[in-house]
Amino acid sequence: MATAETQTMVVGIDDSEHSTYALQWTLDHFFANSTVNPPFKLVIVHARPSPSAVIGLAGPGAVEVLPHVDSDLKKIAARLVEEAKEICSSKSVHDAVVEVVEESPKYPL
Repeated sequence: MATAETQTMVVGIDDSEHSTYALQWTLDHFFANSTVNPPFKLVIVHARPSPSAVIGLAGPGAVEVLPHVDSDLKKIAARLVEEAKEICSSKSVHDAVVEVVEESPKYPL
């Protein structure tokens, strides 16, 4: 007996209002009224840039700044994960997967 595999929907997030709107829109249009058996597996992804990509490697003193930039990027990513989980919870979507990957969001993997 063949079973139907649930399709996966991926939503990318960053710290913009457009990103928040896109996540809310997706939840409202694809997950509303389907909390018992959602039509998709939802994966929310934040592409966290590397510290060197943020500040560049030019100039003296860049090495000393990298740990601070990395710490800030991790804090931003943690905040975005929590916000995404809160948005999903407010829409009664409790099984969404939220991932953070360290990649440039501009370039494909």
